[in-house]
Amino acid sequence: MNIHDLLEHLNRGETVLGGSELHQVMHNVSQEALKLTAKINGQQYNTPKEIRELFSMLIDKPVDKTFTMFPPFYTDCGKNIIVGKNVFINSGCSFQDQGGITIKNGVLIGHNVVLATLNHDINPRKRGNMHPDPIVIGNNVWIGANATVVPGVTIGDGAIIGAGAVVTKDVPPNVIVGGVPAKIIKEI
Repeated sequence: MNIHDLLEHLNRGETVLGGSELHQVMHNVSQEALKLTAKINGQQYNTPKEIRELFSMLIDKPVDKTFTMFPPFYTDCGKNIIVGKNVFINSGCSFQDQGGITIKNGVLIGHNVVLATLNHDINPRKRGNMHPDPIVIGNNVWIGANATVVPGVTIGDGAIIGAGAVVTKDVPPNVIVGGVPAKIIKEI
């Protein structure tokens, strides 16, 4: 089994059994991601071009020259992230991307945002099992600082996620949501 087998399994939404061969592949991929994020987050300054190159290595696909990220950045996979054009990721963000994260064009992601695409099993005897569910962020979305988006959420084009919000359900296009759990505050 390899990274391609893992990604196919995850992108079909299939459970990863704790302790399985696939789980070991996931662990190995995490180690590679930790090495690359250490380079991104290192003590020396990286130019925007160097950040783009390192991030491209992390996600295993090129990012557009309009992509900007301010380290530090954290992920335990990296290989299941898709990023569009004119995307900005501010410092301190954590992406748990095994289930898949798609970030479309013109997206602004604030400080310390968490995007999580895995849930553990609710049965205590099976808690090591992981259930992937993708996050999709539409065009021209703004996610405020310290927001959390949980597995399976789609955020519609033009939406704003208020600072500190916990997004547990899909967000329609062109609305502002906030709170815990996030609710619609206003239409744009």
